[in-house]
Amino acid sequence: MSLHPLAGKRVPVELLPNIPRLMSAYYTHKPDPQEATQRVAFGTSGHRGTSLASSFNDDHIAVVAQAVAEYRTAKGITGPLFMGMDTHALSEAALMTALEVFAGNSVTVMIQEGLGYTPTTGNAILFTLNNNTITNNANESICSPGTGCAVSTTKRWTTAMT
Repeated sequence: MSLHPLAGKRVPVELLPNIPRLMSAYYTHKPDPQEATQRVAFGTSGHRGTSLASSFNDDHIAVVAQAVAEYRTAKGITGPLFMGMDTHALSEAALMTALEVFAGNSVTVMIQEGLGYTPTTGNAILFTLNNNTITNNANESICSPGTGCAVSTTKRWTTAMT
């Protein structure tokens, strides 16, 4: 594999994303269900897309979160849902959208204090299950593609909404 010409260098300004434009599109662009590129699509690590192309936005996250809530109900999952995010620009917006949906469905959601990132969710589940602090089954949800898992059981979690 060859080394990218920009490796180890500052990113040129013209290649930097316009974060305000991404955020605005997340809330204002509405996907067209007739357009295949704008439908919810799952890749190797979850739903992928960009708000600028109407393929990752508030509507997408809301329907995915609603599907998760309905699945939990159908399967009798009553324990907390551990939720994380990553460092992508839209992760926090997606986290808030999902929290609203889960709250509307009375799902108890656990997020790391300080809004920690993806690897901490799996660790929190293992920690709480291994220490018998959860009596009901639990699961996790990640707002956007994650980065792998680091070993840590020292993170503190707080109930976001019930």
